[in-house]
Amino acid sequence: MAQKDSNGTLPLNETIEIPVRSGRAFLLQKGQRLTVIDPRGGQVSDLLAFNLHDQREVISSGRSLDYASRIYLTTNDPLYSNRSNIMLRIVEDTVGRHDFLLTPCSKDTFRIIYGDKEPHQGCFGNLAEAVQPYGIEPDDIPVAFNCFMNTVVDGKTGELQVLPPISKAGDHITFEADMDLIVGLTACSALQSNGGSFKPIHFRVDANRP
Repeated sequence: MAQKDSNGTLPLNETIEIPVRSGRAFLLQKGQRLTVIDPRGGQVSDLLAFNLHDQREVISSGRSLDYASRIYLTTNDPLYSNRSNIMLRIVEDTVGRHDFLLTPCSKDTFRIIYGDKEPHQGCFGNLAEAVQPYGIEPDDIPVAFNCFMNTVVDGKTGELQVLPPISKAGDHITFEADMDLIVGLTACSALQSNGGSFKPIHFRVDANRP
C-alpha cells in the first residue's frame, strides 16, 4: 500500500489502506477525486473536510441535508460547507446508504452508550490526531459524512437505529473536490456501526479530471 508524502499529499491512482480502528488526514486538490472503498464489506468510514486555505470552513451536515431536503445522499448530491459552498460532490456510489446525522464515535460514546470502562478513543480521537498537524483542534471537528453507515429513522417517532452496513466487499463511493481540502478519513471504531466486527478501509485519490 502507498504512503503519504511529507507535505500531506498522496501518490495518485494508488490504493491506500487505513488499518482497523484508525484514521489519517491528507490534502485533496480541487478537481481531484477521492474514492473510499469498503474492501471486505460492512465497514464504515468517517469523512471530514476542511477548506485548506481557511480551516474555519468545514463540511456541514446541516447545510447539506437542508439543501437536499432528505437525509440519504448519493450520486450527484453535493456536500456543502458551513458557509453554503460546495466542498465535495458525490460522483459515483455503489451503495446508496450513508449517514450524515451521527457524530464521530468517541471515548464518551463508548462510555455513555456501551458502558466501556476503558473506552477506545474512537473516530473522533483518531480524526483529532490525524488533523492536528494541520492546526485543527478537536473542538473544530464537525459531524462527519459516514460512508457506508446504515442509520434508519422511524418516520413516526423519529427514533434512530444503527443497522449493519449494506455495503459488500469492493463497494465504493467517489467524491470530486470543489475546492482545495484537508480530508480526514477513518476505519470506524464502533462495533454497532460495523455489524459487530472491525475491518480496514481503502481509499484512492485520482488525478484532476480534464
